Amino acid sequence: MRLAMAVGLALASSIAMAESGNDDVGQAQVEPQQPLFLSDNALEQPIHSSKYSKSPYTNTTWEQVPRQVSVYDSPYNVALFSGENGEDIDRLWSQTKSIFWYGVGVAGFIALLPEDISNWDTSDDRLLEKWWDNVREGPVWDRDVWYINYIGHPYFGGVYYQIARKSGYRQWDAFVYSFMMSTFYWEYGVEAFAEVPAVQDLVVTPVLGWVYGEWAFHKEREIIQGGGKVWDSEWMGNTALFLLDPVDTLGRGVNHLMGRDVVKAGTGYIGFQDVALPNGQTDSQFNVNMNFQFGEGDTSPAMRRSYTRVRNVTTHDPVDYGIVGISVGGRYLDLDDEWGIENSWAPMITLGVYYTPSLSSRLQYTRIDTDSKTTGESITYENYSFDFQYYFLADDDLRPYINAGIGETLLEKDRDTTTFQVNGGLGLHYKLNSNWALQADWVHFYSGKLSTNDDLFSGQLVYRFGRGESW
Repeated sequence: MRLAMAVGLALASSIAMAESGNDDVGQAQVEPQQPLFLSDNALEQPIHSSKYSKSPYTNTTWEQVPRQVSVYDSPYNVALFSGENGEDIDRLWSQTKSIFWYGVGVAGFIALLPEDISNWDTSDDRLLEKWWDNVREGPVWDRDVWYINYIGHPYFGGVYYQIARKSGYRQWDAFVYSFMMSTFYWEYGVEAFAEVPAVQDLVVTPVLGWVYGEWAFHKEREIIQGGGKVWDSEWMGNTALFLLDPVDTLGRGVNHLMGRDVVKAGTGYIGFQDVALPNGQTDSQFNVNMNFQFGEGDTSPAMRRSYTRVRNVTTHDPVDYGIVGISVGGRYLDLDDEWGIENSWAPMITLGVYYTPSLSSRLQYTRIDTDSKTTGESITYENYSFDFQYYFLADDDLRPYINAGIGETLLEKDRDTTTFQVNGGLGLHYKLNSNWALQADWVHFYSGKLSTNDDLFSGQLVYRFGRGESW
């Protein structure tokens, strides 16, 4: 039977004088240092006491290491495959391999759910033929229940996101990783064996996953900083940590079972922090937290890794989840007679990414139950499109813009009525503040299949997450 003991080591050295204003002592200016994260083998590496212009450790949270401003000269540069800024590629690849195996279990669980919940076709067709047929048919607008599409998918998008984020990548790289995993691994991979890839899942999973994933990324550290408890309960804390990042938690669990690093998981760090003393002085403390295993087998870095405290520093990164925006509003449908339905007002919602003040892309969705012109019966009208917007006068609060995109219209949720359309239009965007804006536009939709011409007029309230527009 194995015997394991966790021994915590904390080192604190007072290296500063008081800032109390005593003329005899003087005022020593204490400049806070930034915490550094440990890689899997960091405990075997020397500790440097410099300003850490470049950290010797990998697996470092992006914001915790001072960076040259020039790293953001190309703000949408992707470093996933190069690790050019010291990101931990090995951890990213290790976690990616793990999630491929976990995905098999998740797919098996979904396959066991009732078909009216999962919407998965579980017929006995040959798998590869079924996968190819689904890929060729898609993407289509998904009919899964709302909590799978708009809670489940963003949740797993956030899980993918944290894999890269915890491997030392900045937010943009983590979003790109989430997009690739959710698109090619899941939507056109595992899930395509059971159903046709979905339009909204391709966008909602990585985009809202970015928002959720960044929140979960910081919430996990907040819980750990508070001793790993939630509502004074260690069990609740462990449960919350698992739900916030199941992939990392499972990875650490596998390592504990195997007694060695099978998966590169977890994050530890060395850090500096300033502590206010009761006498008004400020104590700068250097902290190292380590866990050691005693018993059979080699001591594993994964089994001695722990968290102490995380302190974010100012970052000049212009690309964070504040570029994600959601809008709601109303749209008047002036439809072609070919549709045979009455014109009416309809609610609409959009999810977009605002890359710069001059450029954005949005997925928009409109749905209304209106009346047939011939029978008077209620008919469900749906329209969705993926559009790009270019804004003029980008430095002003009021910005005219042009819109162009592609999409589809369908009636009665029947895929056989789906009609492909191209669109173009004009609009006005008014910035209220960094997070809120108003916009109004006119968009013309044309279908070559039915030779339809539709004019849609809309007004919307836009919300940008996080710090919003920060360029």
